Amino acid sequence: MTPPARHDRISFVAGPSAEAQDALAQLAARYGNAEPDNADVIVALGGDGLMLKTLHDYMRTDIPIYGMHRGTVGFLMNEFSTVDLHSRLDASRDTVIHPLLMRATDVHGEVHVHHAINEVSLFRQTHQAARLRILIDERERMSELIADGIMVATPAGSTAYNLSAQGPILPINAALLALTPISAFRPRRWRGALLPNTAFVVIEVLEGDKRPVAAVADHDEARDVRRVEIISDKTISMRMLFDPGHSLEERILSEQFGY
Repeated sequence: MTPPARHDRISFVAGPSAEAQDALAQLAARYGNAEPDNADVIVALGGDGLMLKTLHDYMRTDIPIYGMHRGTVGFLMNEFSTVDLHSRLDASRDTVIHPLLMRATDVHGEVHVHHAINEVSLFRQTHQAARLRILIDERERMSELIADGIMVATPAGSTAYNLSAQGPILPINAALLALTPISAFRPRRWRGALLPNTAFVVIEVLEGDKRPVAAVADHDEARDVRRVEIISDKTISMRMLFDPGHSLEERILSEQFGY
């Protein structure tokens, strides 16, 4: 008896756009649509936003996720095709990523715990700049940063908001995190830091009543925070699948040369 294909049972998820929903209908008719809990692989049809949502939804399942571009931004997606999907999946290469864990304590003492695949960001909530204190591994590294905010980005997220804020692009397999200020006023020429991915980052909000700050882990927000703790969560490993020659490693490398 021929053994079943490694990715025989496929579960499809799709974004709300007509393009993504049409792709879902075509692929489900051709390959079936398994329940996620019984699937060998989840195929996400949409853009990068849908990929991030799918990674969050199935973060603890160890089910690999393969994206096909049927949305706006497709940096994390493979090219769309309805042809020979089983062979493409079997030939795909996986990239393992770990999310960030954010613990944000607000003015009332409530602790908000969320994971981030791209970045954890702190933002000023009003017209006044935030005043922040930065500690790395319980050692003060900056007594005061005056800025619109700051973020900690993973290699997977380094080409997203981090890059827009002039942060560095990190190779996907680099054991690093990017600590990037957002419109820093003081120190005026500080452009951030590269941290080992084992670093325990603490950001304390100074003058929080006068200069309130929000903390955001990808899309989960906590308002009026006073202290934010960030660490890479090695207990969670997510597997993203890419076609040969189009790996996330290659895309991030190409991004550094302007492609």
